[in-house]
Amino acid sequence: MAKLVVFGGTGYAGGKITAEARGRGHEVLVVSRNAEGEGTKAGSLYDEAFLADAAKGADVLVIAVHGQSGLLDAVPSIARVARDNGARIGVVGGAGSLHVAKGGPRLIDTPEFPDEYKGEAGAHVEVLEAFRKLPEDVDWFYVSPAAEFGAWAEGERTGEFRLGGDVLLTDENGGSKIGGADYAIAFVDEIDKPEHRRQRFCVAY
Repeated sequence: MAKLVVFGGTGYAGGKITAEARGRGHEVLVVSRNAEGEGTKAGSLYDEAFLADAAKGADVLVIAVHGQSGLLDAVPSIARVARDNGARIGVVGGAGSLHVAKGGPRLIDTPEFPDEYKGEAGAHVEVLEAFRKLPEDVDWFYVSPAAEFGAWAEGERTGEFRLGGDVLLTDENGGSKIGGADYAIAFVDEIDKPEHRRQRFCVAY
């Protein structure tokens, strides 16, 4: 079994990943600014000394924090700590950087993309590019959810979904959805059986 450190583990995606990983028998340390209880630790991803201490003995560092929280600036320190510990990095990403079709525009660049989400989506576009520029000896993966993803579109755990690459996955009606529990299954599957080293992939029904 692996040891995971989940930064942002009390949030929506981080909480789902934590539950899925623990359900499979993995050891999980949840880190958040206000963490309380067994298996949790209070601290900040943006404090490199704390990050290094929390990452000791970890196999995977799960980054499940908002893109606008300063994540881009933290990528170099996350990479250094992961490399020093021989850990893999798993990032909860966004859908905005996905292309609507092969060779087509990114979702964030389409007229239909809501203005209120552009700040967060734009931040994650930059984060993804920063990971892609990291040295070859830093192992990471980045998982983009479907366009509709969040507590407001929870749905039920099905265990059935599709994986894609850099193109948004849609259903026969043009919808793009994934529930939190099923997103977490896909995320932890990648930890259990790595198939997307130094790659972004996406998940949707």
